[in-house]
Amino acid sequence: MKINKKAALHNLGCKVNAYETEAMQQILENAGYEIVPFTEYADVYVVNTCSVTNMADRKSRQMLHKAKKMNPDAIVVGAGCYVQTKEAEALLDDTVDIVIGNNKKHELLSMLEAYENDHGKCGNVIDINHEKQEYEEMFLERTAEHTRAFIKVQDGCNQFCSYCIIPFARGRVRSRNSEDVIREVKRLAEHGFREIVLTGIHLSSYGVDTGDDLLHLIREVHNVDGIERIRLGSLEPRIVTDGFAAALAGLPKICPHFHLSLQSGCDATLQRMNRRYDTREYEEGCQILRKYFDHPAITTDVIVGFPGETEEEFAVTKEYLKRIHFYEMHIFQYSKREGTKAAVMEHQVPEPVKKERSNILLALEKKMSEEFREYYVGKQVTALMEEAYEFEGETYFTGYTKEYVKIAVKSAADLSNQFVKGTIRGRLTDDIYLMVEF
Repeated sequence: MKINKKAALHNLGCKVNAYETEAMQQILENAGYEIVPFTEYADVYVVNTCSVTNMADRKSRQMLHKAKKMNPDAIVVGAGCYVQTKEAEALLDDTVDIVIGNNKKHELLSMLEAYENDHGKCGNVIDINHEKQEYEEMFLERTAEHTRAFIKVQDGCNQFCSYCIIPFARGRVRSRNSEDVIREVKRLAEHGFREIVLTGIHLSSYGVDTGDDLLHLIREVHNVDGIERIRLGSLEPRIVTDGFAAALAGLPKICPHFHLSLQSGCDATLQRMNRRYDTREYEEGCQILRKYFDHPAITTDVIVGFPGETEEEFAVTKEYLKRIHFYEMHIFQYSKREGTKAAVMEHQVPEPVKKERSNILLALEKKMSEEFREYYVGKQVTALMEEAYEFEGETYFTGYTKEYVKIAVKSAADLSNQFVKGTIRGRLTDDIYLMVEF
């Protein structure tokens, strides 16, 4: 029986959140809800919230309020990290009808039914930090992505970096059963997806709670017919050993595109952050990757303005980033998170200084990214095409190389989800390179 109701969902935050949002959408679709864009009138609005920064908290509240404004009679569901860490605040918010914390998103449908029966605000936020939690199993049969499917294989984090709220929002490490992962990968392959991205809150910790390990899981995914590319989400630098890199290099489906989270290029800052490595270990990891892969794409995250970061420490970080020479860097201004050790540290950096340092590193990032991509001009590459792109009255198809360089091929034919080989001739736009087929 079809439910004559509309639902709209909005995601904030990371790829793990995006996966869970799509999974909740499929739960609603399978129950008979019509899915509409978040900007349209709906009977149910679901906002999967984020709490990684103060701005993320603010955006979460704004989207919840926006939903209720669009339809005051709608059921507004706040899910995820913001409501997990700010449960009391969310329950007092008149615009939020249902509050669902992490590890409870699979109960969305029953929560909606309970609300409709009782017409009273309800919440399901567990003490994710102290209870022994199991991995929350959610499945995707399809995804909004064109050719690439993200698969969540792990949740939670045991690191407790001094600035980070995520262990409090997500709880301890929980790994997904490898058989469930492979079942989902096979299902996505049957639906035509050719590239898989393995993601998690702390991907490198996969298996520490079950006796499995990430490399074994990667090998299992590699064996699935129909999947031709595998990308990895963010990795802990210390996982990159000669053995790990050599094993990955022996798997032809692995994309040489590695995100190694850094946060600072200064050892003193790293120590205050409670990161579990130093700059020497991190650089060794990069050298190992470059030893086993030809010109791999190495990307990272950097926090500027961490408490106590002096001009000298920032200068050390800047020079370190230049030496590593990343493909891409995600630059974040330090955001004080209540309940973390860094929030009460002395020598908090003024906001204008954070902004200035961020701008300096963003300019550096742009320069290094351009230099990395220019390396491929004149070289033959293979790209997995995704979607049509109109530029100056001409039709192109865009896609990505294994190193995640975006390219375009001039074509009136539909090339989506096809591998195309060719030579990169130069830039079409600032971010897209032109490839000529051969």
